[in-house]
Amino acid sequence: MLTSTVVELKGHIIDSRILLEVLDAIGEQGGNFVIEEFDAGRTGKDSSYARILINTASQEDLDMILSKIRPLGAAEIVYDEITVEPAPQDGVFPDNFYSSTNLDTFVRIRGSWIPVDAIEMDCGIVVDLSCTPPTACCVPIGSIKKGDNVIVGGKGIKIVPMEKSIQQEVFGFMGSTVSSERPTVLALANIAETMKDIRARKKKILAVVGPAVIHTGAGKHLSALIEAGYINVLFGGNAVATHDVEWALLGTSLGVCLETGIAAPRGHTHHIRAINTIRKYGSFEKAVEAGVLTRGVMYSCIKHGISYVLAGSIRDDGPMPGVITDSVEAQEAMRHNLKDVELVLMLSTMLHSIATGNLLPGRIKTVCVDINPATVTKLADRGSHQAVGIVSDVELFLKELAEHLVGSST
Repeated sequence: MLTSTVVELKGHIIDSRILLEVLDAIGEQGGNFVIEEFDAGRTGKDSSYARILINTASQEDLDMILSKIRPLGAAEIVYDEITVEPAPQDGVFPDNFYSSTNLDTFVRIRGSWIPVDAIEMDCGIVVDLSCTPPTACCVPIGSIKKGDNVIVGGKGIKIVPMEKSIQQEVFGFMGSTVSSERPTVLALANIAETMKDIRARKKKILAVVGPAVIHTGAGKHLSALIEAGYINVLFGGNAVATHDVEWALLGTSLGVCLETGIAAPRGHTHHIRAINTIRKYGSFEKAVEAGVLTRGVMYSCIKHGISYVLAGSIRDDGPMPGVITDSVEAQEAMRHNLKDVELVLMLSTMLHSIATGNLLPGRIKTVCVDINPATVTKLADRGSHQAVGIVSDVELFLKELAEHLVGSST
């Protein structure tokens, strides 16, 4: 039996190719379409509008098409209300739960579109119908409580796509295939201007940092950015903190002197000695107070009141005091520190970058810097389509960025 519905698209749906993507998705899933109304606008700055009739052979085919085109911004004109079911037990969604995207989402309740708070990919949406107006919020599966009203199915949900216009900044023109051929100088200038604007508006910039930042000697450039107020939150792991302290205390990273590039005698023990020192004082903060830790990224964070989250892994030595070894607890700490973040710099760390990308709303600008193009590709594959890739040595990137913003950091 023939099944049909009508959807509409609004915004810059032509130059962003959203309209073509929607029509392709309909055809790929075996549907037919008729464009009932189309308005391209008069200038390139005007929004466009399309109303599309979709016909399919079955409701199952139609549901599949809708699941593909909703993240592109297609919304049914005949709006149904959401359907909710109670969570059957702690940590378990109802069957057929709706799995969220990282794009701004609205749900239809009692005739009104309600924004979904704390938007994040791969979560359920919990609705509180006792409030006036009702509220909706993304909740990860591990935080679901028995009896929570969780949205099921796909009805009554509207997703706002990320529009790409022909007049986009660096975060648009670099958002295609990752390549080392990008105009890095222009990218750095645009990123620096964005960071100046964010700091002026008293919003936040997050740095997600891997140990390569320390190994390459880029720690001093990152410290300069922290001290100048351009980095407000730091995420990393045990390794980056360990090697940062190793450098601060012993001048080495992985046992190699960063001034000469020569391996130090018994340098393979230096990272353990760094961990032991901080454990002796009980925390980074107490080591700074005692005058033992006097330089480095962690020192700059503590002296300037920068929030940090260090998430541990199974391979960690020590770990350092303050490293969160429970991954669920670490996720929650990271979520808690994302408020007011408008830009994320992901610096040579694949796993922490992917973990952070999974938590971010799509509207947050993200720059991933890595010598390996696969890092940003993996971010995009996981759904972090807002990630911009710069294939570069992280020391060169941070050095030039610091020069743009604070002058020489050497």
